[in-house]
Amino acid sequence: MTQMTQMVTAPPKGMAVREGEGAAVRADGAVEVLVGSALAAGELGLTRGELARAVQLGIVRAGPPTAGGAARFTRAELARVREAAPGQPDALRRQVETVAGAQGAAEVLGVGPSRFTRLARCGHLTPVGYRINRYRAVVWLYLAAELREFADREPRMLRGTAPAEDRELLAAKGDLRPRTWRGRHVGLLLRRTADPWARAAVLACVLPEDELRAAVPDPAERIVLAALAPPPPYGHPQVPAAAAVAEGLLRAGPPDEVHWYRTSLEFALTGARAQSKSTGERGPT
Repeated sequence: MTQMTQMVTAPPKGMAVREGEGAAVRADGAVEVLVGSALAAGELGLTRGELARAVQLGIVRAGPPTAGGAARFTRAELARVREAAPGQPDALRRQVETVAGAQGAAEVLGVGPSRFTRLARCGHLTPVGYRINRYRAVVWLYLAAELREFADREPRMLRGTAPAEDRELLAAKGDLRPRTWRGRHVGLLLRRTADPWARAAVLACVLPEDELRAAVPDPAERIVLAALAPPPPYGHPQVPAAAAVAEGLLRAGPPDEVHWYRTSLEFALTGARAQSKSTGERGPT
């Protein structure tokens, strides 16, 4: 379990805190200086978008947020990232660099857009994010570093005919991109917390509403899970029409995928309920 921190409105007496910084008191009484996203990105030599991607990927660990939910980062974490990335910020930028859409991704792989689309739709390449364009179409984002690694690892996939299973999936108009992205997104969120209720909330937010109600019949528990639900991923649109399209990406679709998340949620809740009964830390008892 990670040490809990408490935000403070003013630093302790004698502690120097610069503009744009805050402070938090850990459970052991130690005080940590916290900086906002803009300042943290500048100190790491990244844009705010690149910093958000680094947080998503677990490269940079965010500290306790402000009361309004804005991200904050400890000075110790920024120092750790700088020491762990020789040649930064270029090294950090290479880790979080993304390309958008089939055309850009295909150029990185050195193939045509149609072949790239086939590889992605059949699950050989996993998106790291998405955008919704003005036509309300999904534009998938891919890590450039992963595309280069795939090209080096699977040169045979970049030429020749598609495997039989790929041809069958395409003939059925299948597209695994939403599913593989959800799996990646959920996995990254689970890696960022050890709290049983927070982990259950990550799994709950992927289920369609009817499946969630069936899996969690207790309204009090659903309130807890909703309160702990992670925010929408970076790049999630604010415009209602585009947001409605993106919302569909956040929910499991195929029956076997829904079953997997529901089973995983039920297992996570068993552990969360046991913790609440033994410690009373969080959640209904």
